[in-house]
Amino acid sequence: MATLQVRDIDDRLYEYLKTRAKEERRSISQEVIAIIEDHLASPRKEFRNATEEFLNLEGAWKDDRNADGIIKDLRASRRNSSRFRKADGLFD
Repeated sequence: MATLQVRDIDDRLYEYLKTRAKEERRSISQEVIAIIEDHLASPRKEFRNATEEFLNLEGAWKDDRNADGIIKDLRASRRNSSRFRKADGLFD
């Protein structure tokens, strides 16, 4: 079998991997292999040309309301969420 060595992993990412491996009752190496296998087994996403996607947005933001009306609607549609409030999370 081949050996893969990864250097300079962020400490927080390594701790996340270690925690996930423990939860799955695997070694860190086994967990990394499982993550890679899952990723490679999933269907590939097709990425579109970003410039074409941007150009296709032309006109999509047109609105007959004035700025104050748009801002009022945006604020009214917001919901309180604790999704991103976790301090020291993996991606904060």
